Amino acid sequence: MENFREMKSNQYGEIVLDETDLCDLIMQGRDVTQMKCLIDAMVDIESAIDLIEDPGQLMTWTFPDNSDISIPDWDRIQQRNWHMPAEYKQLDIAEHVVAMCDTEEKLQRVGHELLLYQERGLFDLLRYLKYLVDVMRDNHVIWGVGRGSSVASYVLYLLGVHRIDSMYYDLDAGEFLR
Repeated sequence: MENFREMKSNQYGEIVLDETDLCDLIMQGRDVTQMKCLIDAMVDIESAIDLIEDPGQLMTWTFPDNSDISIPDWDRIQQRNWHMPAEYKQLDIAEHVVAMCDTEEKLQRVGHELLLYQERGLFDLLRYLKYLVDVMRDNHVIWGVGRGSSVASYVLYLLGVHRIDSMYYDLDAGEFLR
């Protein structure tokens, strides 16, 4: 714990770790569950009030009560439990993506892809990807240009998931959504 003294402490001399300190200690192989310290949870007061008023926004994990549940059944249960703020869960993702189109050609492509996403029940995934990209942008996280068949989706390009304009390169959306 020699690096602890360099970290922040409160007025009572208790060590207070922020997210960076905690991550650093975990990456050093420290067992943070055995440490006597406080975690500095910088919480936006308005968000905290929203959570108190709507506890459904809290992140919860569902674990099977019955050990007889199959892995595919457990996975299906988890897929219904997307961990994102209510504003993203309620977002009309089709309307959002369509509004990003500035030509008839782009509108036709997006309309076709959205039908494919809807047929497969993937609108919640698109909402989550919008949330994920927004969080990464807000926190200055760098992610890849794109890889694999996902770059064939113009909708994912518009959401910022990847940076390959599939219309420019004439990539078939069917390559991704088969």
